[in-house]
Amino acid sequence: MHTRIGLVGFVGGSLCTHPGGERSKRIDAGGSCSVLSTLLCATGKAPEESLKKTIEVDKLIDMLREANPREKDYEELAENVMNIVDRLVHKTNQKIEQSTDVLKLIISPAMREGEDVKWPPRDPDTLKLMEKEISHREQEGQLDEGFLSEVSAQLRQAKQDGDKPGLEAMLQKVLQMYASRSLQKRSYAYKGGEVVVPEKFLESVIKAPENEWNKVLLDGLTVGKGDVSPDELYAVINKRIERVLIRTEGGSYQQRILVEYLKEIQARAEEVVKVLQGPTI
Repeated sequence: MHTRIGLVGFVGGSLCTHPGGERSKRIDAGGSCSVLSTLLCATGKAPEESLKKTIEVDKLIDMLREANPREKDYEELAENVMNIVDRLVHKTNQKIEQSTDVLKLIISPAMREGEDVKWPPRDPDTLKLMEKEISHREQEGQLDEGFLSEVSAQLRQAKQDGDKPGLEAMLQKVLQMYASRSLQKRSYAYKGGEVVVPEKFLESVIKAPENEWNKVLLDGLTVGKGDVSPDELYAVINKRIERVLIRTEGGSYQQRILVEYLKEIQARAEEVVKVLQGPTI
């Protein structure tokens, strides 16, 4: 296993489907099919599971060496599958290392040698440097599912540990920056040459840093100084979520992160509205 950047332990995603994308097929009666299915199953697990499966495949190879002549044909198959598992694990570990390196570069402006992460950062330029690095890595095509999986895994572990609030907040900020940039790529603020006010307002919130949401919401909502009602904002948020669900792969980290970001905006808006309207009787 590779060495992480000292943030948290490994929590991986999935590898891939069976070799060639085909499912195992029944070859003959008896236990032959179950053996083949078990071998193929080894290649479809998460990285840590794949490492465990390599041990199981070793045992299967030993078992097949001692089997009757009819089953010995599967010894070569077992060894081939073992090689596939090894290559998949190696490739996955390489991808994780690359994603870890990208994350390390993005958060480096906020890191200090020998110190716990302080958040918000003392240097006001830290966030600008992080945003600049995210922009660069996005142009390089490095903010992919592997990267999002890595950040999400680091964040989950930081939450479980509970003793690194600065690290947790920083990783959350990385995901927020990613979501904001991604959602800004497509605008729905204009239709037929006219401004769609609620959509334009939502896009102003999406673009704003999370620590400025309260001010933007106060300035834009009718409960504050603006012209957009809370219900209008909630409606365009839900519509944007529907668009994300349509345009992204189901169950992907990208989909989850973008949807969560939009839901965070709605939750914050609901809090602001509740405070301004006061308790209901």
